[in-house]
Amino acid sequence: MMRRVLLLLAMAALALAPAAASAAQPAKPAHAAADQSRHEGYYYPKITSREVYHAQTKPLAQMDRAARLLFVASVTKEQTETGYAPRYVMFAKGDGAEKLIIVGLDDSALATIYRARAVMAALSSLARLAPMLKDADLDDQLNFYDLARLIGFKEITISDGRAFTHRVALE
Repeated sequence: MMRRVLLLLAMAALALAPAAASAAQPAKPAHAAADQSRHEGYYYPKITSREVYHAQTKPLAQMDRAARLLFVASVTKEQTETGYAPRYVMFAKGDGAEKLIIVGLDDSALATIYRARAVMAALSSLARLAPMLKDADLDDQLNFYDLARLIGFKEITISDGRAFTHRVALE
């Protein structure tokens, strides 16, 4: 048990390291941030489609940056324990880690919007097992977008890492 907690803490610390390094860089002008995400062109190609999802949930008060990073770390840990190479990576960005980014690592898992939505459906089950949600009495009709909003994410960007990038604003 203690080893598992230490592993999760170490993974969360690794997730924090890039944010600390990027904090030393000069800030972009506000108009540049509005025009284009600073992650576009670095982690994923230009956004090709967008949608607004009106979640059935509101963020829980106790869900903060640390909770979102812990969520990402727990999903990543689950992937590494399967014994297979991961098909996608997930990470949180933004000052409050409120932007969830999911990028495919192969040419098929997230190759279309339909495959991306199927991965989101599968992630609904994984999200329910995350430390901060596993003991919650959640409606089984909630999808991944609802659960992500509950954790406090404001947007999800899904990409095949090649040409397809879909942005979901969570409201």
